[in-house]
Amino acid sequence: MKLLNNGDPRRAPSLLTISTFVVVSFAFFYVGKHWSNGYQQLIFYTSRQTPMASGAPTIGISPNFNMTFDVSSMIAKNQTLDSTLPSPAPISSPAPAPPAPIPSPAPAPPAHLAPGSIKTFGIVDENGTMAEEFEVGDYDPEFVENWGNGSDAEVGGSSGGSFRFGIKKFKMCPETMREYIPCLDNEEAIRNLKSTKNGEKFERHCPERSRGLNCLVPAPKGYRTPIPWPKSRDEVWFSNVPHTKLVEDKGGQNWISVDKNKFKFPGGGTQFIHGADQYLDQISKMVPDIAFGRHTRVVLDVGCGVASFGAYLLSRNVITLSIAPKDVHENQIQFALERGVPAMVAAFVTRRLLYPSQAFDLIHCSRCRIDWTRDDGILLLEVNRMLRAGGYFAWAAQPVYKHEENLEEQWKEMVNLTTRLCWELVKKEGYIAIWQKPFNNSCYLNRKAATKPPLCDPDDDPDDVWYVDLKACITRLPEDGYGANLPTWPGRLQNYPDRLQSIRMDAYISRKELFKAEYKYWKEIIDGYYRVLKWKNFKLRNVLDMRAGFGGFAAALTERKVDCWVLNVVPVSGPNTLPVIYDRGLIGVMHDWCESFDTYPRTYDFLHAAGLFSIERKRCNMSSIMLEMDRILRPGGHAYIRDSIIVMDELQEIAKAMGWKVSVRPTSEGPHASYRILTCEKRMLH
Repeated sequence: MKLLNNGDPRRAPSLLTISTFVVVSFAFFYVGKHWSNGYQQLIFYTSRQTPMASGAPTIGISPNFNMTFDVSSMIAKNQTLDSTLPSPAPISSPAPAPPAPIPSPAPAPPAHLAPGSIKTFGIVDENGTMAEEFEVGDYDPEFVENWGNGSDAEVGGSSGGSFRFGIKKFKMCPETMREYIPCLDNEEAIRNLKSTKNGEKFERHCPERSRGLNCLVPAPKGYRTPIPWPKSRDEVWFSNVPHTKLVEDKGGQNWISVDKNKFKFPGGGTQFIHGADQYLDQISKMVPDIAFGRHTRVVLDVGCGVASFGAYLLSRNVITLSIAPKDVHENQIQFALERGVPAMVAAFVTRRLLYPSQAFDLIHCSRCRIDWTRDDGILLLEVNRMLRAGGYFAWAAQPVYKHEENLEEQWKEMVNLTTRLCWELVKKEGYIAIWQKPFNNSCYLNRKAATKPPLCDPDDDPDDVWYVDLKACITRLPEDGYGANLPTWPGRLQNYPDRLQSIRMDAYISRKELFKAEYKYWKEIIDGYYRVLKWKNFKLRNVLDMRAGFGGFAAALTERKVDCWVLNVVPVSGPNTLPVIYDRGLIGVMHDWCESFDTYPRTYDFLHAAGLFSIERKRCNMSSIMLEMDRILRPGGHAYIRDSIIVMDELQEIAKAMGWKVSVRPTSEGPHASYRILTCEKRMLH
């Protein structure tokens, strides 16, 4: 003892005190580490972080403040749990760790990402897994009160590194514009026409882009959800097309009648007052080779009235495009579309119609009020251009059966012209005459020299139709027989058309593969729409594919036997695939989406636009295209825009500014794909 403390016994108590303090410190350290290793935290602290104001110190109050606890029971519970846990592995002494930095408080989330505001749409669940089932609400015909009069579009600047669009609500158009077709109702341009003797006022005269449609076309008062097909073939709501002029002019010809709050369509026409079915039976008996639904699949009805001819051909597997001008009977096309029958506003005047060469298996004119022989037969030459090799022209008119001197002279002129066109008069019976177009050019080449009309120049493109003047010449048929050798329906739908090789586009060798792949792609997409988006509950009838390609979307709907029809639009900005679409037994039209479409407001149930805006935004104003879509879409109708994420934000804001209900969904390729689907529903505004 003396040696240990260097002879100073007073130091022994100090050493003992220090040793005791060290032992007690280690004991507390062990107890603290023991309780924090997977056990309940001490009740005197909380792990919840509270965001602090920048730079301001705060004092945290324990959530257990002013509460009492039975500590003994909690210690006993921890001891019980400790006996059930495996012994921890020995831990080697760690190197001293640097002090942990004080974390900066997390910023508050933006308002649109606040808890509860993020909406998922069901294709990808919260775990990132693809899901096939989710709920889609039924259509609610919601009326939006006090829509107001906002300006059209206003684009904001960048915010936080991303471009943000701020678009005010579009105003409602005046009630006088409820049937407005911008390129056909341009009164100023019509007043300034140099001549109207040939009907030039019925052609397209679009307003300047700065004076285009910039408001929402209203529906008539009392507008109702259209009667579904096939009941709509025979009746439609009076309030949806509130015009009685056709009833007054044509009621005695069995066209149309009014019955309380509906228009009724008995199925007759000027030349078939006993009904379209009986009329079609007569044509079939006159020329059995017409074979509706097999050899004859695609028909053009000129001066169609309310389109009963086309309406009754649908039950015979024939799709008829019914056309008429917006003339004194201006609502006949509107009635046709309200009935659910394919139709467009179009007129034989001074320009080519917007359909390709060899498009129609049969072209029909029943009292269509067209002078086919005027100007050396230039209008019948346009019929000849669109008529397929070996196709038929059926004419039901007074010169066929009446024996008045002036009518007999018209008949002679018609026979003379059709003979020079190398058409064969196959049958004349009652008030119907039917001609057949030749299958090749041999008759044309064997005509006498200087016979008129001449053949068109070899370099003339018969499929060039956008704002192209009529030509007083006979369109040559392809020397290789393209367009003439088609299988019967329905085989032609999936057959590779010969004219696939004549389309001006890249990938000459792989066109058949592209044709096949397009159909397979849309078939899978539509299967997904039915499975995921509950398309079984959709009321599809009038469908517009705004960028149709080879018509794969329409072909997939046809193969699935969906009771609808599709008008395939081929934009002028891309390759002209219309010949292929018609060779498949489908219908379509050329169009430039920088301008308005030749149809009435509220005439389509579904608009489909795949890859349209990412291409056309370089040429067209996207708001103008969307406003045109709103004009032609029925209240309660839907639009699916499948396009690049580059345009999605702007399209979504425009759609909201039009009062549409919208949602952006990932494609089947997953959430990281470069494409999205904007699904839209048009609401009724007033």
